[in-house]
Amino acid sequence: MKKKISIIFILPDLETGGAERIVTTIANHLSRDLFDPKILLLRKEGGYLNLVKEDVEIIDIDTERIRHSLKPILKEIYKRKPQIVFSGFGEVNAYLSLFIKLFPSTKFIARETNVVSEHVTRKEIRFFYKFYNNYHQIIAQSDDMRQDLIGNFSVRESKIIKINNPVDFDFINSKLNISSKPESFKYNFKNVVAIGNLSARKGFDNLLKVFSRLKNENVLLHILGDGRDKEILHQMKEFLGLKNVIFHGRQGNPYEFLKFADLFILSSRYEGFPNVLLEAGACGTYALANNCPGGITEIIQEGINGEISDIENHEEFSQMILQILHREHDEDAIKNCIQSKFSKDIILNRYEKVLMDIVK
Repeated sequence: MKKKISIIFILPDLETGGAERIVTTIANHLSRDLFDPKILLLRKEGGYLNLVKEDVEIIDIDTERIRHSLKPILKEIYKRKPQIVFSGFGEVNAYLSLFIKLFPSTKFIARETNVVSEHVTRKEIRFFYKFYNNYHQIIAQSDDMRQDLIGNFSVRESKIIKINNPVDFDFINSKLNISSKPESFKYNFKNVVAIGNLSARKGFDNLLKVFSRLKNENVLLHILGDGRDKEILHQMKEFLGLKNVIFHGRQGNPYEFLKFADLFILSSRYEGFPNVLLEAGACGTYALANNCPGGITEIIQEGINGEISDIENHEEFSQMILQILHREHDEDAIKNCIQSKFSKDIILNRYEKVLMDIVK
């Protein structure tokens, strides 16, 4: 019997973020005839822990800070000798790149999570990107990400392969089947939803400025998520007098908000390849996205599943919201846009091919 390919996925934790969701999906659905997947976590915590299949071993190195995690990570690689190490988080990818040459019999893959020049500002982390060509393969989620690595970090084009994020329709549909309209959705109002970490990157400050121009309209904005800018954004809401904006915090089932929303808004300043935009489409919800780097144009098919505009122009963006809310949208066409390009089976086949090819 042919020996299975041993692979260790590396993440900080399994909190409910995009990178964590994707790595969990890949590890869960890789062919067990071909692969023996394990997930190494810096901290064994997070909402996706209970989604990991029982046959995926969790390796917990119990380390608080990423920069203190290198020694225990390298120790685990040395001890377990996997054929593939798959690092799925930007900062860990950067640190690890320096040490790849220590393991000549292991192939290293980095899955990049953001447009690096936008996301990584600290010089001490940027330094490690000089060693990024040590990786045997780098997975970029979007053309923007790919071009950024080539143009700004001198990563060899031959090292990079673009694989978009997968959408797990089975998982989403199982959530939609138990979803009912949130009580906070008012029937005589249009309900707009935005989801993301409450940080500058997600651009919720711009979104609040946009909604300051819609105070007299029957439009509610529901913001889902938590983060370090929570207090500032709450203060901004009060200062602008936005009674029609509701912060819901992190939600166990955000899909019920997406399912019943009249519109989803992506206000980010930059993205990697926004899962939440894919998931909004998978719920059949039309989207309006800020024109930012990170694969937006690869997801949005203008007039079918969404539109793109510049959120910095607050007045124009607010008028686009009103125009979209007064139009009907084809829910099935929106879902098909996403399923035809980003379904789990299509994307996982691409991942399996990369993993098989790299150990040949």
